[in-house]
Amino acid sequence: MSYIHQSIDYLKQTSPCQSEFYQAVEEVLESLTPVLDSNDRYQKQAIIQRMIEPERQIIFRVPWVDDKGDIQVNKGYRIEFNSALGPYKGGLRFHPSVNASIIKFLGFEQIFKNALTGLPIGGGKGGANFDPKGRSDGEIMRFCQSFMTELYRHIGPTTDVPAGDIGVGAREIGYMFGQYKRLTGRYEGVLTGKSLLWGGSLARKEATGYGAVYFAQYILEDRNDTLKGKSCLVSGAGNVAIYAIEKLYQLGAVPVSCSDSRGTIFHETGIDLKLLKDLKEVCRTSLENYINTHPSAQYIPVSDYPKDGHAVWRFKANAAFPCATQNELTEKDAQALISNGCMLVCEGANMPSTQAAVDAFIAANIAFGPGKAANAGGVATSQLEMAQNASMQNWTFKKVDEKLKVIMKNIFDAANDTAKEYGQSGNLVVGANIAGFKRVAEAMIEQGIV
Repeated sequence: MSYIHQSIDYLKQTSPCQSEFYQAVEEVLESLTPVLDSNDRYQKQAIIQRMIEPERQIIFRVPWVDDKGDIQVNKGYRIEFNSALGPYKGGLRFHPSVNASIIKFLGFEQIFKNALTGLPIGGGKGGANFDPKGRSDGEIMRFCQSFMTELYRHIGPTTDVPAGDIGVGAREIGYMFGQYKRLTGRYEGVLTGKSLLWGGSLARKEATGYGAVYFAQYILEDRNDTLKGKSCLVSGAGNVAIYAIEKLYQLGAVPVSCSDSRGTIFHETGIDLKLLKDLKEVCRTSLENYINTHPSAQYIPVSDYPKDGHAVWRFKANAAFPCATQNELTEKDAQALISNGCMLVCEGANMPSTQAAVDAFIAANIAFGPGKAANAGGVATSQLEMAQNASMQNWTFKKVDEKLKVIMKNIFDAANDTAKEYGQSGNLVVGANIAGFKRVAEAMIEQGIV
């Protein structure tokens, strides 16, 4: 049995029932075969065994009182996965689906994503199985305060710097920061994604969506093509999707879809971005209300989705940007996209395509931007927020955006050049995984057995 498969089997024995985590690990390790075969020092240093085991796993209860006066209890997590390149960095996700497997898969992906940015940040992730939907501001505040009452002892500006993720925006970050400040008596850059009033960075909200589109642009430029005039399917209706849609319009593309947990909108002439922002950022309501303004658009409720995938990927378009959640794009979805002439898929979410879907894209020579490279713009801009906090400066939107573009170009070049180096030209999955792995592995070796 190979070194890689021995490592995966051992992981399954010691971390049982964590399918999303296994999926993320297998996807990375299988692509590392060329670099592991050409250099046995990684095996001698047990880099794989050390890398797939988090440095620290923190699991805790989060008790809080709802508006009825009833006590609720949720489970909180912070997985501090790897600090070889810098303090742990990665978001907090508040969603009922959160469990140890989800958080570990996200934290593992974060190691390589953060390494690809070239910035001094390690990988971590956290969250809770709390659902903010339908909760009052008071309930969300009390939950966030209770969550931070445990988390604060494990984080710090040079130790672990969490950010937002699904279910955690500026409101939640604000409540958590306030509790951190109250408990420690310190005003410091311990969280990113903060309000612009008190240490946040311009362009942070836009960064992941913008970054994914910049990455797609660089993929196409390498193929002597452009996004201009291309119809684009986008899933999701959170920050990533909204600002991917915004940047697609700015680059001359036509985004024609979006989706939320209840259904999908397909608007052939182009998504009404202002209306989308009003529905999701102001009213916090369902996309079903989109057709009240645009009756010509199609709304497909989740109950009408195909059993083997997602409705959003069954429409004809030139490009696809999965920006919602993990494993939302199945093998059947991939086949539908390929049959409909899609020539680019760029992941704005974390591991949104199943492994079978990714394999289908690569086999069909579809231009494919993997999430750990394409959606790194968010964490990169979080590090820029950390830099601004440390120097007590506020940069302009233009300055942050220009830095974001450079970072995304560097990530593309690193993945593209590494793929060519290992005889896998155009395979950005292999290129991104190997480039990120080598940077972390070399740092781990230089720092000794820790």
